[in-house]
Amino acid sequence: MKKIILSAIAVMAFAFTNAQETRFGVKGGLNLSTLTGEYEDDTKSLVGFHVGGFAEIKVIERLAIQPELLFSAQGARFEDVFGKYDAKLNYINIPVLAKFYITKQFTVEAGPQLGFLVSAKIEGEDAKDIYKSADFGFNFGAGYNFTDNFSAGVRYTLGLSGVYDNDNEDLEDYLDSSKNSNFAVYAAYKF
Repeated sequence: MKKIILSAIAVMAFAFTNAQETRFGVKGGLNLSTLTGEYEDDTKSLVGFHVGGFAEIKVIERLAIQPELLFSAQGARFEDVFGKYDAKLNYINIPVLAKFYITKQFTVEAGPQLGFLVSAKIEGEDAKDIYKSADFGFNFGAGYNFTDNFSAGVRYTLGLSGVYDNDNEDLEDYLDSSKNSNFAVYAAYKF
């Protein structure tokens, strides 16, 4: 994971020094999130939101690097023998995406993401101590530019690291298999 983060920083530094054009913007939208892994059969999707800002740094005519800073409400709805309950996980996510312009309007994007857990609640009770403070993922997405300023898109974030922080070695493999999974729909405005 350190190699991914260092590579992303190197790409951003290169992009800033060679950037032809940098534009800043804001974005927001809906999340449909859950946890994958061992709990997958017991979980349902939870609806949340994300909001934040980004910079689009043109490297060449059809390629841009897009670092973002987003607040993201994620989690999952569990259904088991104890009943139904929601696990609400709030993150500050920092994706760094390579954005390719297929046409002037249509784009595809992919890149790593680092997330920091801000809060975790299960049915309103604080549960931050059972979750890891950092989360790693990889994003895939597509967007459409309606104008030079306004765009919309979809993105899927595949979790790469387990979300549970547990020192019990007997449960380690079981808990490490539970990862964030998030589908997002967004609208963005570039200045």
